[in-house]
Amino acid sequence: MNRALVVLTGGAFLTLVVEATVADQPLLAITLAAVFAVLAVVAYGWIDQQEPRRRRRLAVAYVTVQLPLGYLLFGAAGAGVGATLLLMVLVSQSVLLLPLPAAIVVTAAVPLVHIGMAWGDGLRNGLGTLAAAAFTAVVTELLRREQRARAELAEANLRLRGYAVQAEELATTRERNRLARDIHDGLGHHLTVVQMQVQAARAVLSSDPAKADAVLAKAQQQSTEALAEVRRSVATLREARTAPPLDEALKALAEDASAVGVPTELHVTGTVRPLGTDAEESLFRAAQEGLTNVRKHAAAQRARLVLDYRDDGTVRLEVCDDGRGMAVSGDGFGLVGLRERAERLGGSVDVESAPGHGTTLRVAVPG
Repeated sequence: MNRALVVLTGGAFLTLVVEATVADQPLLAITLAAVFAVLAVVAYGWIDQQEPRRRRRLAVAYVTVQLPLGYLLFGAAGAGVGATLLLMVLVSQSVLLLPLPAAIVVTAAVPLVHIGMAWGDGLRNGLGTLAAAAFTAVVTELLRREQRARAELAEANLRLRGYAVQAEELATTRERNRLARDIHDGLGHHLTVVQMQVQAARAVLSSDPAKADAVLAKAQQQSTEALAEVRRSVATLREARTAPPLDEALKALAEDASAVGVPTELHVTGTVRPLGTDAEESLFRAAQEGLTNVRKHAAAQRARLVLDYRDDGTVRLEVCDDGRGMAVSGDGFGLVGLRERAERLGGSVDVESAPGHGTTLRVAVPG
């Protein structure tokens, strides 16, 4: 826009010089035109670079100087085309520098250069100049808005690129958290079972080799499942659990816990109904985490799994033990992972524990 105004100013000045030379007009017209053009290029460019508040004050001063100068120039140049074009430059600059109402006032004031002419000629030429000034003002305003829209669009695109980067980072973080939960809930559980089974096998190895062999076979099975968990996590695939239905999978967990020294029972209450994959995964992982904590920390004699299909549209899993209890801080990674899984489904996780009175882990999800 500014470059176009510089070109238009130069063209108007050259037009005026040619007109003045051909018409043998006095040097005053060319001098005034030169001053007007220099101010239109240099002063306007400097004002346009100022901060908004100062820019507004300087713009008013600029127009206050240029408008009377334009009147003098128009009269000295004999109402030529070059002088009219320079006044159109002032109209365009007023639209760019001043508030729209003030620019309209300048646009309406430009035709007053014809005052002093014969009534008929002054009216005819004034209306023509007014039409030209209004057209210039409208075109300038449209171009200004188009430039502003382009700038806003570029800024919006920049923000969108920033949002895309943030979304990618968020997705990466969520995927890392998902993998961390899967590794902790899956691999951590299997390795804990393997450790307990190996300890049990060593304890009976000399006195009951057959029982030790059976326990080691269980440990081998668990290590195979742990390896499968590692492969799934490394491949970052969120595969649906291909184990048996939830009640059968929980029964297998209870048997594993019993085999390593913590007798565990499973109770299923309510009307069994099919659940979504995510709901089954959340409850299965909760049972894994709960039984892992029982074996590692509770020093319990017995444990119990309760799978309750409720009539209110939820399914609740409880992992209870009669151990020594624990401090319930809720900030262990296992509990954090369980809460993330449940909350993603609109469910909840609750832990109750008291020293010497065991621990109860409850997970409820819609289903």
